[in-house]
Amino acid sequence: MADRKPGIAVIGGSGDLGSGLALRWARAGYPVIIGSRTEEKAVAAAENIRERIPGAEASGMENSAAAAAGEIVVMTVPFSNHRPTLEAVRDAVQGKIFVDVTVPLVPPKVSRVQMPPEGSAGKLAQEILGPEVQVVSAFQNVAADHLADLEHDPDCDVLVAGNAVAAREQVIELVEACGMKGWHVGPIDNAAVAEALTSVLIFMNKRYKSPGAGIRITNIPGAD
Repeated sequence: MADRKPGIAVIGGSGDLGSGLALRWARAGYPVIIGSRTEEKAVAAAENIRERIPGAEASGMENSAAAAAGEIVVMTVPFSNHRPTLEAVRDAVQGKIFVDVTVPLVPPKVSRVQMPPEGSAGKLAQEILGPEVQVVSAFQNVAADHLADLEHDPDCDVLVAGNAVAAREQVIELVEACGMKGWHVGPIDNAAVAEALTSVLIFMNKRYKSPGAGIRITNIPGAD
């Protein structure tokens, strides 16, 4: 069917951010595959989505199996698991769009910007996965709690970086399916901006007692 939506595998989808994104995509009619290090946790997370959204197409698998099954693969894991997870799914994601949501947070000082030697987690993902994978960096500045609350407007714009324009455009469609506005911000090198901004927002949340600060892009002619 012409209006068929691609299946989205969410690696690390049993965590707060991954499950929130998967929930919103399931509500928008996308088939979602929850990936986790254990199949049991993935299956339980998928069941929760089906309970909250009757008729949703949601299943759970171990991370590598989920990466192989998804047409678009989204990774939402802590930075400490970033490299090993990429290496585990590398063969399964060749030829696909791979959305990296990882932020290089280094506890305990998560409100301090600490970028990896490669420049960003997104750029590191592109280097590890290789040129046949279209890595796109997005969703770093969205509060997980806002995504999980389907009665709440996330009220946040999303910066989308990646080397392939068509891949960025497809990810912007996923951003809009979650109820947000996505913006092209250039090649994967520019992912460093959104990743670093996350630590700034964490600091602001503490300083101003915010439940989840976000960003807005203003003064773009013709934008909604």
